[in-house]
Amino acid sequence: MTSPASFKEGPLGNGKINIGRFTYGYETIDTQHFGDGANLSIGSFSSLASGLKVVLGGGHRVDWITTFPFGHVFQEELGGEEIQGHPQSNGDVVIGNDVWIGQDVTILSGVTIGDGAVIAATSTVTKDVGPYEIWGGNPATFLRSRFDEDTVAGLLQLEWWNLPEKLIKEMAPLLSMPPNEGLLEGLRSIVTDLVDVDGEDAA
Repeated sequence: MTSPASFKEGPLGNGKINIGRFTYGYETIDTQHFGDGANLSIGSFSSLASGLKVVLGGGHRVDWITTFPFGHVFQEELGGEEIQGHPQSNGDVVIGNDVWIGQDVTILSGVTIGDGAVIAATSTVTKDVGPYEIWGGNPATFLRSRFDEDTVAGLLQLEWWNLPEKLIKEMAPLLSMPPNEGLLEGLRSIVTDLVDVDGEDAA
């Protein structure tokens, strides 16, 4: 399976794309940008199904009399080179770590999807999605949280996706189980042991 084991960065129109380590499925993303300069950032260990479309710009101005993009198309026939602000973008798209995005999802500009979130197949995401939340529909709406607030807080504090690869390999069986307080405590202990060892090595 093709997947960057390390952080990747590249150009994307007038913006750029950043991809965290071990995220897969990014090769088939359909990114739509129109020189708006918006960026796409994807965290580590995220699972992206086929058909993902990220719309970074190209929004038409519904607040103007016309939605037609004078100054952007048919300039030879219609002029309008001096007209600015069309098309428009609502800003960068940020997809967090350990996110699962289902098949044929569309994400609009300006959206942030938090760590551990899940987006149901065929959804259109127009609003920010919180960590460990499940959203679905067109437009996508909040369905439920994956875990209770304390568990979510513990997972966000753990940030396992930022740990060294060797340690993640050791933790993988524990990460592949439903969470409980005892399990989270065990994961925290592994991380604490690593910090203690690193501290001794640095002394």
